[in-house]
Amino acid sequence: MSFVSVTQDFNTSTSMGRLTLNILLSFAQFEREIIGERTRDKLSAARRKGKWIGGIPVLGYDVAPERGRLVVNRAEAEQVREIFSVCAACSTMTEALQAVRARGWTAKQWTSERGKQHGAQPLSMSTLKLLLTNVLYRGDISYKGTVYPGEHEAIVSRELWVEVNEKLRLSRTISRSHVKVETLLQNLLACAHCGSLLRTSFTRRQGQRHVYYVCRAGKKRHPACPQRPVAPREVGTDAGRFA
Repeated sequence: MSFVSVTQDFNTSTSMGRLTLNILLSFAQFEREIIGERTRDKLSAARRKGKWIGGIPVLGYDVAPERGRLVVNRAEAEQVREIFSVCAACSTMTEALQAVRARGWTAKQWTSERGKQHGAQPLSMSTLKLLLTNVLYRGDISYKGTVYPGEHEAIVSRELWVEVNEKLRLSRTISRSHVKVETLLQNLLACAHCGSLLRTSFTRRQGQRHVYYVCRAGKKRHPACPQRPVAPREVGTDAGRFA
């Protein structure tokens, strides 16, 4: 197809018209990229100065309408301090989440520019982790992995923030190291149906861990091995089904 402009003197059916159109498109793309680079540079400079540059409001703060900066919501800030205090007394994230939910605390409720209500849902594991690891609450601003002093007022002390995060980070490391299950007969029992070594697995019910021997390799065969998971206490009484 050819393009003819009624307000400008170029026609894409000619070589000069196509050249003019390509020049205009190149300048338009150049201007768009320059605007994007200047906008990103301005946002980066604002972050380095500790300014709030927008986003979803967090629990404990409101956005001032006149300048777009963060101001402390006194009622929500008190809730945030209590959440940090409760989590500081817990040893794991699961225990902390249960303690927070028992008190009926929820995420921040806020209204968009269109008047739609958002938030106020019960805290989940992910939202609680985001809350506890947010450097805003200690008075800082994070931008591309670098933390800068913020111009907003801190809600919790830096010492309490560090204490909670170090404790919960340690609890996550300890919980991962205990995922591996070891038993006395590990790698010693073989399935009588298919001859594969039985592996150990476990489930959690009502806060207790129950260990089982399972035939994982046999389940991948066709047809699958009929061996069901067996508890360690059943090994001695049902030894005929094992090699």
